[in-house]
Amino acid sequence: MMKKLNYRLVIFILATIFGIAFTIPSFLGKNPKVNLGLDLQGGMYLVLGVKGEEAVKNKIKTMASTIKYISQKKELFIDKLKIQADKLSFELIDKDDAPKMDKELKQFKGVKITKKPQNGSVIYEISLTPKAIQQTKEDALKQAIQTIRSRLDAFGLAEPSVTQQGKDKIVVELPGIKTEKEKRNIKKLISSAAHLELYLVDEEHRVTNPKEAAKYGDIMLPDKDNPKRMWLLKTPPVLDGSMITDATVGFTQKTNQPAIFFTLNSQGAAIFGDVTGKNVGKRLAIVVDNRVYSAPTIQERIGGGSGQITVGSTDEAHILAIALRSGSLPAPVVLLEQRSVGASLGADSIRKSMIALISGFVIVVIFMAWYYNLSGIIADIALVTNLFLIIAIMALFGATLTLPGMAGIVLTVGMAVDANVIINERIRELIREGKPIKQAIEGGYQNAMSAILDANITTLIAAIALFAYGTGTIKGFAVTMAIGILASMLTAILGTHGIWQYLIDSGKKITPKHFGMKV
Repeated sequence: MMKKLNYRLVIFILATIFGIAFTIPSFLGKNPKVNLGLDLQGGMYLVLGVKGEEAVKNKIKTMASTIKYISQKKELFIDKLKIQADKLSFELIDKDDAPKMDKELKQFKGVKITKKPQNGSVIYEISLTPKAIQQTKEDALKQAIQTIRSRLDAFGLAEPSVTQQGKDKIVVELPGIKTEKEKRNIKKLISSAAHLELYLVDEEHRVTNPKEAAKYGDIMLPDKDNPKRMWLLKTPPVLDGSMITDATVGFTQKTNQPAIFFTLNSQGAAIFGDVTGKNVGKRLAIVVDNRVYSAPTIQERIGGGSGQITVGSTDEAHILAIALRSGSLPAPVVLLEQRSVGASLGADSIRKSMIALISGFVIVVIFMAWYYNLSGIIADIALVTNLFLIIAIMALFGATLTLPGMAGIVLTVGMAVDANVIINERIRELIREGKPIKQAIEGGYQNAMSAILDANITTLIAAIALFAYGTGTIKGFAVTMAIGILASMLTAILGTHGIWQYLIDSGKKITPKHFGMKV
């Protein structure tokens, strides 16, 4: 008669092989490997503040650009387009065009529109509602987190942590960043808004200060290479960086200078083509973060939606291209706090944590073997596999191991053994009641299952909550604890049960002594 397949033991053996196969390369420093967190290998710790009010201004500016483009395309003549902090206004020359303009303005959500008839024209005033202003600030914070994370990933950093703190702050943890050059480049990459705008240069007027420029609806911005030189630009900008789909680093054909070649989406390409076609012979300023990088003369209509920005060095081009490609920050960020964590602190933390983990593990292993005899040794085997699985899963998914994460592993060791303690005590109770060994083992696992599942599931829920709402260090603890709980349910319950099933099926005589009981 064919023996029944011991699927529990098969799964346990496969899990053990999997754990060893991925853990050993990790310890040897090969891929896949566990990434060490900031507190273990040192690096940079930054706290950034997000200026939400600037996001509101940028949104108003974008609305103004859209209105100017629509009015030209639909032949709705407007004048006196003015931009303020949280609102804009313009004059529609012909009041009969008001229904058409109203229809076009319906695309803007979360705005309040007021109209004032005036001598055959209509004065429009568009402002954001309080709810829309609050939502814009919240969205700016979320988008800033995503943008910074994308930039750091594109820069090639391993496991950067970018999390929200409070209502308007961002915490950035960068393990492994140690040299001053790396720190400067990272700060420049993070803090650069990379807000690209294209303006037509006002070559008709001569002004000496921003107040005079405002009379003509213009602004004055400094030249990137010569801050004393000011450019007079017509507002609003003809388009902005939200329409960029790609940005790559290259060199100009004539001068062989480093440059960024950017590509626009279909809407941006259409606007770019229309503007360059209607302004041949005029200068178009390329502005990044309120500095004029270049202002070439438009020679002909530029189709295809592409352009270039000349920069000073390849390093600058690389950083700016990453920033443009990952998207501009919707609002400026300011550096509120910077700390450097030394590698010596990380090494000391690792040493102490390893002492705690190894000593705790050894004590638990010795106690289980002494108190529960063979059943304790089986629990120890499951515990070793459990540790292999934790490291293997973290390495496989590229998780970051932090100091609190190592504490989570120590806690998992205790929880994994606790499941086997409950099972062994239930088996002992059934043996004392006179049940046969095989029946006592099966009954012990059945009786202990509900208590083990309740304890592990509630702890797993707590770990998920900590990961969802905690900051970087708390997340590290939650990750290792969650992985450890899932691994322990596989090893401590399924694995040990499979081993007992194998021993019984192979004919080994099991006695109460094997559970640490005195006969």
